[in-house]
Amino acid sequence: MNSSDERMLKSIPNWLSLSRIFLSLGLLFLEPLSLSFYVMYIACGLSDMLDGFIARKTGTTSTLGAKIDSLADLVMAGVLLVILLPILNPGTAILLWVIFIGVIRLAAMMVARIKYNSLASLHTYGNKATGLLLFLFPLLLSFSHSEVLMYIICVLASISALEELLIHLTSDELLLNRKGWFEGKK
Repeated sequence: MNSSDERMLKSIPNWLSLSRIFLSLGLLFLEPLSLSFYVMYIACGLSDMLDGFIARKTGTTSTLGAKIDSLADLVMAGVLLVILLPILNPGTAILLWVIFIGVIRLAAMMVARIKYNSLASLHTYGNKATGLLLFLFPLLLSFSHSEVLMYIICVLASISALEELLIHLTSDELLLNRKGWFEGKK
């Protein structure tokens, strides 16, 4: 394989992550929970699943790729909040809980910035599970009571956010792909 083929192969996961940013922003221009919304939404989810899978299978993982993936996840979550909050009209308890989770996540990012001179979001199992549940949330709205789903997501998101903060506070080095608190612990 020549160097241009290698560069192209290495860039595919990053392009998939970047596409998720633009697809997520495109959701803002679609009728929420419409067929076109769900088609673009599922394309966002597929890009999220494929970018990391391709990077791991081809041995092209990179720090830049992990950061682009985290940024794409953040953009997608923010867009969904903007779209879904007015539709769901959650109670004060849920809104305060979401703010609490956001504060913990920002604290974890600030700890990473101070300790490692890098804004970082870890790819822990907890964060992946939270991301999966957040992804499934709009798809499950017609099958389940939205308030129950919101409480389940908040519990999982709280645990994963606290785990990430704890990892940053206790780790000596930044390991973006650390799978959880107990990984590497004896």
